[in-house]
This record gives sequence, C-alpha cells and structure tokens, in this order.
Amino acid sequence: MSFFDPPQLIEADVFASVPDRLRKKGAPSSWVDANHPGSKLDCFLEGPAFDRQGNLYMVDIPYGRILRMSPGGEFDVAAEYDGWPNGLAIHRDGRIFIADYRRGIMTLDPKTGRVGEFLTHCFSESFKGVNDLTFALNGDLYFTDQGQTGIHDPSGRVYRYTTDGRLECLIANGPSPNGIVLDPNDKVLYVAMTRANCMWHCPLKPGGGVSKAGVFAQLPGIHGPDGLAMDEAGNLSAAHARPGIIWLLSAMGEPLYRVQSRVKASRMTNMAYGGADRSTLFIVDSYQGTILTAKMPVAGKVLYSHMQQPERQ
Repeated sequence: MSFFDPPQLIEADVFASVPDRLRKKGAPSSWVDANHPGSKLDCFLEGPAFDRQGNLYMVDIPYGRILRMSPGGEFDVAAEYDGWPNGLAIHRDGRIFIADYRRGIMTLDPKTGRVGEFLTHCFSESFKGVNDLTFALNGDLYFTDQGQTGIHDPSGRVYRYTTDGRLECLIANGPSPNGIVLDPNDKVLYVAMTRANCMWHCPLKPGGGVSKAGVFAQLPGIHGPDGLAMDEAGNLSAAHARPGIIWLLSAMGEPLYRVQSRVKASRMTNMAYGGADRSTLFIVDSYQGTILTAKMPVAGKVLYSHMQQPERQ
C-alpha cells in the first residue's frame, strides 16, 4: 500500500550557459582548494534571483563574482569583489543582498556595481559562514548561517534581521542550515538542513520567534537539500544536488513532481521562479555553469523584490 502516488516527471532543458569569455579557466581559487580540491572549476553558480526587469542574478562563489543573465540569455559580470558570495535576495528598492560565507551579509548596487558591508557579525561574534537568505513580505530579512555544521555539530543558526534593525537568532541547533524560504503567508519558515538530509518546518509566532519546529520531509540518499523555492499554492521546491533532482512537495509534504535534466550528470543546486507568468523554474547547474528551465504546474510566489513601493505622502 502506498500513501502517495509516485511523483510525476518534469524534464528540464538547458536555457543558457556561462560563455567561455567569462569562465575563469586555470584561475586560482582558495574556495575550490578548500571545497573541491583537485577540481578544475571555471565557475560555480548558486543563488539565482530575478529583478523587476527579468534579469537573473546569480553568484559565482569561487571567484567572488555576481553574474547577470538577461531575459534573452546573455551574461555579463555585475560585480567582482574579494569574497565568497553564496546566495542572493533582491530588496524591493532594487538593492541586491548577498550571503557571503567569509564576510557576512553584503549589498550590491546593481547600477554602480559597488559591493559594501551590511551585517558582518552578531553582537561582535563572527558568523560561522552565511549561506542563503530571503525577504519576508514586510521586508524582514531571514538568513542561514551554515558554516561547517552537520549532524556531528548541530550548531548552525537561522537569523532574522527586522526592518527596524533588530537581529534575532531563531534557530541555534541546525545541522547545516542551507536554503531558506517562507510560505505564501509568511506563517511558516522552511529551512533545508543539508547534512541531516531533510527540510525543517518552522511555524513563526506572531510576536517573533519559532514554535513547534519539526521535520517537513526527508530526502533519500547521502546528500541533502540545497536551495528552496515556494510557489503561490504553498508547494515547496527543494534542490537535491547530488542526484540532480528538484523535488516539488505539497504543503503536506506529499512528493508531487520530480524535475530532472535531460543532460546527464547535472548538479542542480538552486532555482528561482521566473518568466512572464512566473511558472518557469530557472535552475542553476553549479558544476556545468548552465541555466536550465522547467515548466511548473503552479506559478511561483510573488517575492518582496516585486512588490510595489509604498507611495510617499
């Protein structure tokens, strides 16, 4: 007897690829030496996010770059700086917030290309290594502080930085908190716990803080979820990088679809909803330096970046 129907297959196609002129072939990288010793990675994409004009921003972790892809698939370098950018989220005012593993939360002005510090420590204590971030509909910023944590050291953290400047630690016992997303009503926070191979479901209390957190879904295999995305019906997408699958799960945790690339040996680590109707999932293949697309059954949640600015009185 099966509790769920088998998840349906959606195939993803390659939409665009980082051009040779932007690939750092043979360039030294301390990040590659530390995380993928012996590898010849000429880029490593992560953290995609769309701006209002339909440009897709993403990080190139080992080379401290923010890349930008136009709606037509052309790439350029939006910024390059001394850091290890790992995730992106775009503010309603157009600023790009960067989760930088080495330096904390940074901001990028997309018009000038200037990268500056925003939040570099927690009450004089350095972060373990921030990973990903997302905005609530009211402008509060949520981010994960993963570092080298795991089941052996469940001390990863999840923070909220409020619009009035308060930094709150919501979770302090995470085994590798990675991708992070809110449900459509900002009532529940979902966190990918990569090295525990699961996603946590964290109800948010009205006055702040997390209550009755639990495991939302467990993934098979030895390597867990990476990036997360949310659609407007409350379905959660989770990137399962090692097997190269994007799982789409209902709000009850039922596996509805699995997205797989037509290209073998794909490592899909993160994704963002885009397109004219927000129903296309744009997926980064970190190792190949490509962007894949998959048509999804439900449009993505409208993000804070695409909400209207309040009119000035």
